[in-house]
Amino acid sequence: MTPPAAPEVAAALHRWRMRIYWEDTDAGGIVYYANYLKFFERARTEWLRQLGLQQHALREATGGMFVVSQAQVRYLCPARLDDELEVQTRIATLGRATLELEQTAHRRDPQGLTPLCEGHVRLGWVQGAELRPARIPPAVMHALTPIESASPTQRR
Repeated sequence: MTPPAAPEVAAALHRWRMRIYWEDTDAGGIVYYANYLKFFERARTEWLRQLGLQQHALREATGGMFVVSQAQVRYLCPARLDDELEVQTRIATLGRATLELEQTAHRRDPQGLTPLCEGHVRLGWVQGAELRPARIPPAVMHALTPIESASPTQRR
């Protein structure tokens, strides 16, 4: 497992850029609605990587992993072929065994960012082949815990 990043990294808004390709669109030429969940997943993976938490290495080192237990999305505006997107990720709530994230996909253009899709994703920590719920390991919690001044809601 890579050493965790400094706690202030977790507090920051993570930004991940991507481009829309043919494979992302439907017959109408707009991004297929379910693909936003894929975009959010990729952004979460890159965010965790930035924190020093590579998912495969994390599972090897701890025997556990995060799994999505709930996802809610709200569609605001369609993305189209060749659009450049920025997916933003931030911690909403950090609990002992769960992590809730706010994620937003924006179109990047010369005028700025246009919100396209908002998501709220709840992740649970699970252990072993049975995927039984467990507490987030201390080293992972440390990497996720932002500095106090920008702290998300923490549940006890």
